[in-house]
Amino acid sequence: MARLNINGTTRDIDVHPDTPLLWAIREQVGLTGTKYGCGIAQCGACTVHVDGAAVRACSMPVSAFTEDQKIVTIEGLSPNGSHPVQKAWLELDVPQCGFCQPGMIMASAALLAQKPNPTDDDINSEITNICRCGTYNRVRAAIKLAAQGGEVRRG
Repeated sequence: MARLNINGTTRDIDVHPDTPLLWAIREQVGLTGTKYGCGIAQCGACTVHVDGAAVRACSMPVSAFTEDQKIVTIEGLSPNGSHPVQKAWLELDVPQCGFCQPGMIMASAALLAQKPNPTDDDINSEITNICRCGTYNRVRAAIKLAAQGGEVRRG
């Protein structure tokens, strides 16, 4: 049994201590926005926030977390999609297939919380998520748009 604070709700989850956080979130809690991609913490599709830091949930066992830590999934980032990163993603049509996007959004939101005006080097070093569709230029533009707090006007 594990007791975790996920999206502001403390939950008792019946899992083996070695169960990756990703599977507890998806299978026991039913929050399927966090995706399984590689299972070895390389692709970033499983990125969630733990106390504000981007963490890849596929390789971290539930036993590594306490109920005092705040775990936030894509579903908990904002109740209505109003987070600046989510708004920028929509404004710039970042997703193509969309599979990696929850993890990309979570990594980007964590970056902006740490560095409100990131440089290209900051983005390169912190956003290491893999996008098979190659939307990296739009991801970078959306991070910068979210940092500015503005909207792009379309013709």
